[in-house]
Amino acid sequence: MREGLIPAVLGTVVSASGAALLSSKYKLAATGILGFGLAHLVLGAIDLVEHR
Repeated sequence: MREGLIPAVLGTVVSASGAALLSSKYKLAATGILGFGLAHLVLGAIDLVEHR
């Protein structure tokens, strides 16, 4: 399995769940979840590109 694939997939799932929660009354928590997901997505993408 390629290095960085798991964080990229995890970041996608967490970002999607954070984006789905943005319409709820917990906007601050949803923004934090979205931010953590995007951070995982970016770091996983960096690993994927770096270890090509």
